[in-house]
Amino acid sequence: MITDQRWAELLTTRATDPGSIRRAYQARRGRKSLLSEHGTLFLVAADHPARGALGVGGDPMAMADRRSLLERLLTALENPDVDGVLGTPDVVEDLLLLDGLHEKVVIGSMNRGGLAGADWEIDDRFTGYDAASIATNGLDGGKMLLRLVDSDAGTAPTLESCAQAVSALAQHGLMAMVEPLPYDRDATGGLVLRKDSASLARAAAIAAGLGVTSAYTWLKLPAPADPEVALGSTTLPALVLGGVPSPRPEDDLASWGRSLRHPTVRGLVVGRALLYPPDGDVAGAVASAAAVLRAAHEEVTA
Repeated sequence: MITDQRWAELLTTRATDPGSIRRAYQARRGRKSLLSEHGTLFLVAADHPARGALGVGGDPMAMADRRSLLERLLTALENPDVDGVLGTPDVVEDLLLLDGLHEKVVIGSMNRGGLAGADWEIDDRFTGYDAASIATNGLDGGKMLLRLVDSDAGTAPTLESCAQAVSALAQHGLMAMVEPLPYDRDATGGLVLRKDSASLARAAAIAAGLGVTSAYTWLKLPAPADPEVALGSTTLPALVLGGVPSPRPEDDLASWGRSLRHPTVRGLVVGRALLYPPDGDVAGAVASAAAVLRAAHEEVTA
């Protein structure tokens, strides 16, 4: 928990000492490897609010309470099996000021301009970290969202921007985490994720080919019904994303577990499903996900 005193100190620091952010980046103790000693990577995602996506389950404003979000993140990060966080500058910097990111992997979220529900949502502009700031601030990589809608021309500039970001991160020797998601539009114009294995395989193949080199590219993909088809489309390392939480956490865990057994998959990146579980037990949800990852890795490496 963040005490009232610590919360007041954070708000005062934010208002009176902007230079503390630079010092906190410089003082952060990183770690040498993206992968844990077990060869896996488990990250908690917290970049949803910057895209205006605040809802979880039946609560449309769940992630609007920043103190609650930070407390949940700190609880998750206390688990030694959690390797780090994926977030936008504001969230990462709050956690830095709260001393929550030492010896953790930190991935900066880069494009959050495709605001949820906006007419231009697919034209997902880069409004967060860029490759230079990720390198300067000592972060471990950058993440970008790439929603692919064949009927929406907004996909094209996002493709180009993601390719440029992959190339720029590679110049710094930093991970480029690309999240390619195939979508269609329904009769009302709303976006609907295509979860079939063929669509996911196509999306993965497109993302893998972005930029001047794929040496530092990782893919962040939904758990497909047929992991062999979707995940077999590339040799690049992949991470399974949590996605929209289901009402039954055990169903999410089972779905992740199937994909985690594919040899290209190295770990998990999960946000709302772990930070806002139905029973409110963040520590328990994180421990359950860590156990699924550990069991899958042990099975693959046995």
